[in-house]
Amino acid sequence: MKTVIKTTNLSKVYTETAVPVHALKNVNLEFKQGEFTAIVGPSGSGKTTLLNVIGGLDKPTGGHVVIDEVDIATMKESKLFDFRLRHIGFVFQAYNLIPVLTAVENVSFIMLLQNRPKAEMEERAKEMLEQVGLGDKLDVRPGKLSGGQQQRVAVARALASKPDFVLADEPTANLDTESAFNLLDIMARLNREENITLIFSTHDQRVIERARRVITLVDGAVDSDEHFEREEVKKMATEQNGCCCRQ
Repeated sequence: MKTVIKTTNLSKVYTETAVPVHALKNVNLEFKQGEFTAIVGPSGSGKTTLLNVIGGLDKPTGGHVVIDEVDIATMKESKLFDFRLRHIGFVFQAYNLIPVLTAVENVSFIMLLQNRPKAEMEERAKEMLEQVGLGDKLDVRPGKLSGGQQQRVAVARALASKPDFVLADEPTANLDTESAFNLLDIMARLNREENITLIFSTHDQRVIERARRVITLVDGAVDSDEHFEREEVKKMATEQNGCCCRQ
């Protein structure tokens, strides 16, 4: 499989506090196309920092992040914005939807920034909302959606522009059990059917059980990196919970 991300001797030190915080310490990882990876570890282990650095939302103190043969760690901010826009999808714990936009407008937003044709944007946005079980919520604004539905809109937005990979920071943290399982079913299916690379930071055992690779961070360093052969994700979730894309 093609390597989509490679980190080399990646480090991040925060110096804003009286005592410097070494959030990442010489992290060396490769992520292959189509992988479903969970990054786990105790609070403060560096999970979110690693995602932010990989996604170009934060600059590393040292080391390299190579994506599509480009080292984004040395990229200027103006070019980095465009690179993120075209290569990376983000799913945030807080959803980060635009309140005044409808579901279909929120999903179209990244494609709008990419200057995609209007007809193409609308078609793809509607397709993705159908995929996540919200085809009947196209014109509904976030304030009228449940937390689980808002997170599904965020997933549709992240995937609509067909990024090389998706970074999700604790995507199930604010969801009830059923909503979390529904979301995981959807993302696992899209991972399988569209070969989209998924990288989650998580404390959630429900996510870990579905991942085919689990990286454990301790004090900013990689403590273990395990690969697993999993049963078909959707089948596993159905057998465990008996739920699939309910509102």
